[in-house]
Amino acid sequence: MTNKIVLITGGAGGIGQAIAKEHLDNGNTVVLVDLKEDSLNIAKENLGGNNIEIIVGDVTDEGDVKNYVDKTVEKFSRVDIFYNNAGVNGPFKPIKDLDKNEFEKIMAINTTGVFLGLKFVLPQMEKQGFGNVVNTASNAAYIGSAGMPGYIASKHAVAGLTKTAALEVGDKNIRVNAIAPAAIDTDMLTDIRNNLSPGEPEKSGEALKQGIPFGRFGTPAEVAKVAYFLGSEDASFVTGSLYNVDGGMQAD
Repeated sequence: MTNKIVLITGGAGGIGQAIAKEHLDNGNTVVLVDLKEDSLNIAKENLGGNNIEIIVGDVTDEGDVKNYVDKTVEKFSRVDIFYNNAGVNGPFKPIKDLDKNEFEKIMAINTTGVFLGLKFVLPQMEKQGFGNVVNTASNAAYIGSAGMPGYIASKHAVAGLTKTAALEVGDKNIRVNAIAPAAIDTDMLTDIRNNLSPGEPEKSGEALKQGIPFGRFGTPAEVAKVAYFLGSEDASFVTGSLYNVDGGMQAD
């Protein structure tokens, strides 16, 4: 898989950069989308700067989403693979304490952002006659978790959007799948650990590892390997699926 045009939202984050690196190492061009230009420039520098375009955009803004798709197509004429990856944890509060605006912000980024990405990328892929989409869900797409109502609800919704989109474009040579990471060593996991044991993230980290059959946290690079597979023709008969990258947590 070389000379592909790969569009990644949340491109400045840990998983976004790892996916970008996997593609760059295999001879592809990546377009990174994120909210802050400074973060994108740092990511571009971290990745070596070659075969990388950056676009500042808010995934919750319909105009920004249309813009990042239009700019990619204007420059490269197509989008081969789209990683609909941007997401946030949001506040850690029980339902009774979570403000409506806080809930809506999580849903806007994690769910509306994925919806808008699909809304504007899928028509372009239909026009091309091909394409692959990989959404970033989470093990939160399968479970409940006290104190994370917004995040859990948003990732359940991503799973539903993935399956629905796959059915809508399955006859158009477009595949839509999702990765479902959990306990990956990123800033988001650090937030979780700090919320579980304020001031003592090591303590909550050890407790979390006890629930992972592998007994360790995953790395962004391990998530990227699965994401890369789903974007490749090695997964040519895979669509509408959620692929766990969780060290066996869902098997428990």
